Amino acid sequence: MDLSPKRFADTVVVAPAGRIDQSNVAAFGAALAPVLAACAPGKDRVILDCARLEFISSAGLRILMLAARQTKAQQGCLIVSGLSPLVQEIFQISRFTMIFDIVPTLRDALAKASPAALAELDKA
Repeated sequence: MDLSPKRFADTVVVAPAGRIDQSNVAAFGAALAPVLAACAPGKDRVILDCARLEFISSAGLRILMLAARQTKAQQGCLIVSGLSPLVQEIFQISRFTMIFDIVPTLRDALAKASPAALAELDKA
């Protein structure tokens, strides 16, 4: 799965698209792993931009739960942005809204993660 990682200063934005379900959850986890490995204090902050994500299954939510645990253990910063109404509902039902720092837009996420990252977005 291509997460289309983009770097803005000290922040990496990954943007899954389409559906995350049983058919591609392993690829999603494998693509996300190296990004999360670098998510720690003094290293990268990570934003999961879900603006193009149409659906996420329980298998995909499991990967996100593991991502949240990993970044917490590494004392990293993981922010979720751009949830569509359907994905927002899935997050609410599963109570993932209590686990993740969720903001409406990528711009909001960059502002929260790093002023340098937001400044780099503004230059682009």
